[in-house]
Amino acid sequence: MREEYLKEANKVIPDAGLLINVVSRRVKQLRHGNRPLVESLEKLNPEDIALREIIEGKISYETVES
Repeated sequence: MREEYLKEANKVIPDAGLLINVVSRRVKQLRHGNRPLVESLEKLNPEDIALREIIEGKISYETVES
């Protein structure tokens, strides 16, 4: 996982626990065959793809308030 992607994604989703959950869910989707929502000239691992998708605003999330 690239440190610079993690720092940028943390600006978008400042809650570390929520960021981990969003990334892990997206990584599972990518590993099960879902196509990436971002393009890259280099080969990225699923974790970096998920972080780039968050940075570029391609992934949305909701929090449930009780």
